[in-house]
Parts: sequence; structure tokens; C-alpha cells
Amino acid sequence: MSKKILVSGVAGFIGSHLVQSLHALGYDVAGCDKVDPSTGLGGAADAADPFLARLRKERLAACVTQRGVKYFQIDIGQTDAFASVVGQWQPDTVVHLAAQAGVRHSMQAPMDFVTPNLVGFSHVLDACHRLQVPRLLYASSSSVYGMRSQVPFVETDRTDQPQSFYAATKMANEMMAYAYHSQYGMASLGMRFFTVYGPWGRTDMAPFMFAQNIRRGLPIKVFGEGKLRRDFTYVDDIVEAITGLVARPEAVQGADIVNMGHQRPVEVNTFIDLLARHLKRHPVIEYAPMQVADVALTCASEDRLVGMLGSWRETPLDTGLGHFVKWLQAWDPLD
Repeated sequence: MSKKILVSGVAGFIGSHLVQSLHALGYDVAGCDKVDPSTGLGGAADAADPFLARLRKERLAACVTQRGVKYFQIDIGQTDAFASVVGQWQPDTVVHLAAQAGVRHSMQAPMDFVTPNLVGFSHVLDACHRLQVPRLLYASSSSVYGMRSQVPFVETDRTDQPQSFYAATKMANEMMAYAYHSQYGMASLGMRFFTVYGPWGRTDMAPFMFAQNIRRGLPIKVFGEGKLRRDFTYVDDIVEAITGLVARPEAVQGADIVNMGHQRPVEVNTFIDLLARHLKRHPVIEYAPMQVADVALTCASEDRLVGMLGSWRETPLDTGLGHFVKWLQAWDPLD
């Protein structure tokens, strides 16, 4: 079993949860991110979103500082920064989660994605190759599937028609990893996450944005008349799947891809109803047309992941939203 792990993006949503879980399981784990632990800032633009800075600072406190986990503050976009960390820590597994995320953000500022998602990923790949890291697990996205109606989405489906620049960067990551396997025999596994939500979640995603507005009696903007369907996946399910794969080195061979979603798409209108019920508030909804970069449906085939793990945790959406709301109300009380 792998014992020495390096996780990138530990100030992020999934990364912070993962480090806590790996540490609790007894792994020798280190984390890296560009975020300053004392401020939660990773760049000048972060100051415009005080909730984001606070989330990052408190995520790092929970997953690194309070547990004595080794933390490296680096920018993976800088040449040799990640290689330096790998050389010092000498992990047998790297879990690479650091990236610029967000389909809608990529519509507004596509160049924000070039350095972290393309240049940064190439640095991670090359460091793992040159320093002979036995296996690399990295974050991909359900967005690579683009617009399709045939369900469920299977890992062997075509992924050559991205609807957003963000999706294009994740498709590129998968191709880059495949090339490094072809050239050097480097083992990697791309994990296609499907709409992950839960406590400490991203401020730019619907659960956080909708909940905050509903709590304050403000309108929420809902695209596609609320009829878009998403395969919502609770963060603890994702973390348990990743730790299960880390515990099975034989699961990462070649340059493979695996979905992480439960094959249970839910209409956004239904999602809002459940969220509002937990908040005990009535939502004020402003419907808007579907955005250009959006897709109508995401729906993961989980057969390959179940084949790797035998089984994996499934938290019902209603239960997961209950946990999320309880956390949010404690983290940001309105009174």
C-alpha cells in the first residue's frame, strides 16, 4: 500500500477534505498550494472575494496546521517549483488537484486557465516522470464529455467537442498524461469529477451561491429554466473513492481514466427545492436562458470505479445538502 502521499491544491475544496482523510488513515501526507496560510490569498484577484480567502485560510488550518501536516507554498506554474517539492518529499503517490476550475469563469477569462491547468499540469507530469514517482492521480472533469444526451457517460465515449475552455484544458490534461505514458511508461489515473458539493465547498458553485442568496432573501439566477440535470456527488464520497484508489496501487496502471459520479442526475429545480427546504426559506428565482458553455446533462457511468474498488459510498442528495446547510449556517451565521 502507498504510504507517502503528496497532494496538490490542499487549500481547495476536495484537497482539504482529502488531506484530513489521508492523515486520519495513517498516511505520511504533505500538501502544496500557492495560498498563503496566514491570509488565504493566492494572488491579487483573491482579495475581491473575502469568502474565498477565508475558506482557503480555514481549510488550510483544518487540514494542515492543526494536524502538523507538511505544507509547501508553491505555484505549480513556475518552472521546477513542483519538482523541488517532489524531490524533498519523495512521495510514492501524487494526487494532483490544483487547478483553476469553473466552466463559467472560463467563459469570462479563459486565459486564467492557461498557466495553472496547462503549464502547471505539464510541470507536474514532468516532475513525476523525472523523479520517478510510481503513480499519479489527477483531477479531470465531467465537462470533458461536452453536450450529449446518451446516458450514462462512459469513459470510452468521445471527448473531442468541448463546450468550454475549462473543459478543453481538462481534455488536454488527459492527452498529456497519455503521451507521458506512451513515451515513458508513466502510470496515471485521471479522475472525472461530477458536480462535487458539500461543506467547505467552492464559492462559485450553485450550492454556495444559491444558499447564500436564499438565506438573505435575494434572488437566484437559474439558467436553462432550471431543467438542466446534474449528477451531484457529495465530497465525502469522492474522498473515500480517492483514498480507496490510493490504497490500491495496482489500480493505477497505464494512462487510465475513471468517472466519479453516481449515475443519478437531478434537475436543478429539484436541487433548489431540496436546498430551500433545508434552509427553511422560500427561494426567489430569476430564470435565464441556458448559457453557451453549459451542457444540458451530466450522468456518470460508475461501472469502472466499482470495478476498481468493489463498491463505493453513495450519499443521497437530500442527506448531503442537509450536511452542507448545517455547516454553512455555522460557518456564516446571519444573526
